[in-house]
Parts: sequence; structure tokens; C-alpha cells
Amino acid sequence: MTNGEAAEPKRRRSVPLWLETVVLLVVALVVSAVVKTFFMQMFFVPSGSMRPLLTNDDRILVQKVSYWGDGQVERGDVVVFADPEDRWLGPAIAEPTAVQKVLARVGLYPTGGHLVKRVVGVGGDRVTCCDKQGRIRVNGVPLDEDAYLAGDAEPSERRFDVEVPEGRIWVMGDNRPDSEDSRFHQDLPGGGSVPESAVVGKVWGVVWPLTRFELLETPETYGNPALQVTGARP
Repeated sequence: MTNGEAAEPKRRRSVPLWLETVVLLVVALVVSAVVKTFFMQMFFVPSGSMRPLLTNDDRILVQKVSYWGDGQVERGDVVVFADPEDRWLGPAIAEPTAVQKVLARVGLYPTGGHLVKRVVGVGGDRVTCCDKQGRIRVNGVPLDEDAYLAGDAEPSERRFDVEVPEGRIWVMGDNRPDSEDSRFHQDLPGGGSVPESAVVGKVWGVVWPLTRFELLETPETYGNPALQVTGARP
């Protein structure tokens, strides 16, 4: 190199594109797994038991934040829960592919093998069906369910009178004639109720197809302060 000749800066060795892609993919999968575990998870609806709110093949997003810490499952919540006795679910759904299984593990593909129902009673509640007007009662208070029941469906064609054990919930589908819910499993441990520990989270909304996009709200009937009685959770 002669005097006065500027030295050329050394070129940095760039990270290979394939390695950068792998790193970004791993980071994305880790972030997705964390989101699935602590915040949100996607599921699909395999049946019409929650019509008209949810219908077959809807993709729903379940949020877990509401039940963090002292957060409790509340009456009126629409929740997704794991089959507590492995006896609630009907015929198995189509087996996912290997790729779909991997994506499901990190929350990037709707998960099957769970159920979605509405919480009608919580631990300490007495839930009965039905009064002279055909309404379900919770702690003696009749529920006005017209806002979400399917069509002209009766609140329940099956009679029952249960006290929900502490730490468990009584769940029912909105499409009562086509929902094998707590009413149909009273011979199992818990008398048809579901342990709160089996609850994955609260349904935040329908996210697919876009034509059915909707955010869920708790019906007003469950905000009735008369539902709160001694022995029932506040």
C-alpha cells in the first residue's frame, strides 16, 4: 500500500440468510408458545351445541387473562375446557396432520379435543329446572335466556336439581336440544359439574371466518345481584 492511499474498510461477514431465517422462526415459535400458555389460544368449534352464538368450524380466540391470580370463572362466561372425564366428547374429529400438530402446540393452529359451553352455575350455586314458566333458576332466581338460546328452544327438556360443588361449574350449551352438557353427565364424579382446573379460558370472540367476527359479552341476566346468595361465590 502506497503512502496516501486510504485503507479499505474490512467487510463484515454477514449472517447467512438461511441461519437468519431459522433464528427468526425459532423466536416466532417461542413467542407463540408463550402467548398460547399465558395469554391467548385458538380453538375451532366442532359442533352446533352453542348455536346461534357459535357454529360448526368457527375459529374462536380464548383469552386467559381474566382468570389470572384471583380471577374466577363467572356465571354467563362462555368457556373452553378439557374433557374432565374423557367421556363427554362424541365421535373423534379428523386427525390433524403432523404440521398442524406442531402449529397447534404453539397456538398457531386451532386446537381440538376440548368443549365450549356457557357457565350457568358456579361453586355453591343451586341450579334447578324448571319453574312453572319453564325457566332455569339459579339460587331461586329465574334466568331470562331469550337473548342467547337457539330459536324457540326450551331452556331444558331435562329436569334437574343440583348443588354445584365448590371449585366446579355447571355448564350448558345455548342450543339446548343439541347439547350434551352437564345435564347429561350427572352419573359422573361431580354430578355433571366441571372442575375449574379444567377450564382453559374465556372465549373472547369469533375470529374466523371474518363474516362471523364477533366479540362476546356476558348476557345481562347474569348480572342480577339477586343471584348472589350465602354459600355461592361472590
